[in-house]
Parts: sequence; structure tokens; C-alpha cells
Amino acid sequence: MGKEKKITLIIGGGIAAYKSLELIRLLQKECIEVIPILTKSAENFVTSLSLAAISKKKVYSDLFDLNDETEMGHIQLSRAADLVVVAPATANLIGKVANGLADDLASTLILATDKKVLLAPSMNVRMWNHPATLSNIKKLGEYGFLFVGPDKGDMACGEFGLGRMAEPSEIKDQIISNLKGNSLLKKKILVTSGPTVERIDPIRFISNNSSGLQGTAIANALVNLGAEVIFVTGPTNVPHPVGAKIIPIESAKDMHKAVFSNGPYDIAICAAAVSDWYVQNNSNRKIKKKDGATFPHISLKENPDILAELSKSKTRPSLVIGFAAETEQLTKNATEKLKSKGCDLIIANKIAKKSSPLGEENNEVTIIANTYIKKWTKMSKVEIGKKLSQLIIEYCHQ
Repeated sequence: MGKEKKITLIIGGGIAAYKSLELIRLLQKECIEVIPILTKSAENFVTSLSLAAISKKKVYSDLFDLNDETEMGHIQLSRAADLVVVAPATANLIGKVANGLADDLASTLILATDKKVLLAPSMNVRMWNHPATLSNIKKLGEYGFLFVGPDKGDMACGEFGLGRMAEPSEIKDQIISNLKGNSLLKKKILVTSGPTVERIDPIRFISNNSSGLQGTAIANALVNLGAEVIFVTGPTNVPHPVGAKIIPIESAKDMHKAVFSNGPYDIAICAAAVSDWYVQNNSNRKIKKKDGATFPHISLKENPDILAELSKSKTRPSLVIGFAAETEQLTKNATEKLKSKGCDLIIANKIAKKSSPLGEENNEVTIIANTYIKKWTKMSKVEIGKKLSQLIIEYCHQ
């Protein structure tokens, strides 16, 4: 990065504020100038002296500092940088900005800036999952705010869950990506996720085994890079990606309709485990088991092939990515799927009896393209989502 790049770093009042010191160090190594803004609450966790010593810059905290306001200080601060970063972004600060409140320097600066704003949320897991917070995050996403994290992990309060601020290295990478223009702003991206459910009767159904964890992780990573994500998902217990347009479906036909009625797309990622067949003779009443009766006959008919239709459509996305779960001959079967479906990439993973990745936090995948095959080391599905999003950026810049 060149020395001309500059960010305004707003430090919110959360326990994760101490990580801002490490973030500044990492940014300085990339020759990125940091203008620190310290909220009053954050002063309980880090001091102006320590920030000034590390950043070698004046630390701003007071909206009504007359020495600065004679030159419209807060307006200058809002325009001086290439990017505004809020780390940690507390529930309080997120709520104020989402609802247009500007009662301190930080919230005033965010509302007054003409630059992109990158938020690194940090709060207790229950605070993160509260409907008010999720509503505020959704609203900010619609306004064009960018996000990095939060991550899942142990918290200072002793609880475990989603709400932990992303690590400084991850925030740094996201900052660099945005400063270089390596975001996915204005890209409309489809992500399908989860299983589909094909009814036998109102009680029984056939389905594929999918937790939706991988699709959700991919959608979260894409939203964090500024993409407009259309998230079409079958029934799962995984929290939906905040900032995406959520379209819940049940059957493969439902998914097909949702996919093709919300396009066209710049990029399509078909991570859903779509059932190959539906029950043609399904019943609208529960099929009763009777002593001595023959077993009911189930007639299966093939579902529409969403991945193939997307790949071969007149409004084909510039990049189409499919997934393949195989129990044997992983590379051979996934390569054949790549060719038969007509997509650009296949993300393949091996399904074994003793170590199935379905529902697990970690996975080991192989990336199969027409010109290469790359095996990624085992990592969390969250990391796979982030790594795949960077691979998509590379494709967009080819």
C-alpha cells in the first residue's frame, strides 16, 4: 500500500477496544496512515496517550473541541480519509448510526462522511442476536455499510457464541481489500444453501443432509465485501446471514422459482443440497399404516437442475460455482459434474462414514476448474467462505 492511503479509525467502547492498538500497528506496516477517534466509553479501555504514542497522530474524541471546530474539524475528519473503520462497533454505536442519531464525534463523523464505512461488530452473543441489533445491522447493510465479523468464540463475560470482534489481522486484510478496490460492491450474487424438502405426505418427506453452515458462511463473507447477496435457503437451524436478502424455500421447485424470479445475477454460488427427485404421488393427507396392508408405493420424478439451467441460461452469470459431495472418486465425479453442468468451478468435498463434513464446523475441499485442480487444507467453513470470496474477487479482476 502507498503512504497516501489513510483511514479514520473509530474505537467504540467495548472490551475489544484494546485490539485497536494491534490493528494500528498492522496498518502502519502496510504504510496506511491512521487517524484515531476515541469515544468517551472507549476511554475506559484504552487511553488517548497510548493511541497517540502508537499512531503518532492526534487523538480526537470531543465533538465540541473549539480548537478544531474553528476549522469545522468533524467535517474535515469525515472527509479526510479513504475509508472509515469502526472497531469495535458496539451495539450502542451501531444503533445510533442506524437510526440517524449524532450526539458525539463518532456518530456525527459516520453520518457526515462521504466515504465507505467498515464496521467490526463486537458485543455479547445475546446482544448480537437481539432483534433490535439484527434490524439495525440489516438497515446499515441496505445503506451500503460494510462489515467484518463478528466471529464466534469465548467472550470476556464468560459466554461463548457469535459476537466476538474479528481479529486485527482479519480487519487489516479487509481494509486493504477495500482500499485496493477489491470489494464486491454493486455485484449481485446468488447463494443457495441448506437442503430441500420433498413431501411424501404432510408428516413425512425425503431430503438431503445439509446444515446450511457452508452456504451461510459464504454469504456472510460476500456481504462483508459489499455484495448484494440473494440468499435462497432451505430449512436449517443456522442464523441467516445479516445484510443479505433472505428467501426461505422448502422444495427444489420452490428454490428453482426463487432463483429464476430474482435474477439476473453477476455471480451464482449453488451451495444447496438440492434433492434430485420429488415425490410425484405425494398425499395431502397422512398415509396411515394398516396391519396386513402392502407398503405404499412412492413414485419419484426428477427435479429441475438449477445449476445446469443457470450455467446455460441466456442471462448466465459471469461466474457460476457449484458444489459436489461425493462418497467415492471425488476428483473424477466432480470433474464430470463441472463439464455436464457447464459451470466454472466446483467445490468438491468427500463424504465418508467416519468423517462426514455435513453439519461440522470444519471441512476440507478441492477446487476444480477447467484448467486446474487445487486442494485446500482443512479449515473452518467460515474460513472457506472468506477464501472463496477472495477467489471470486480474483475472477472479477481477470
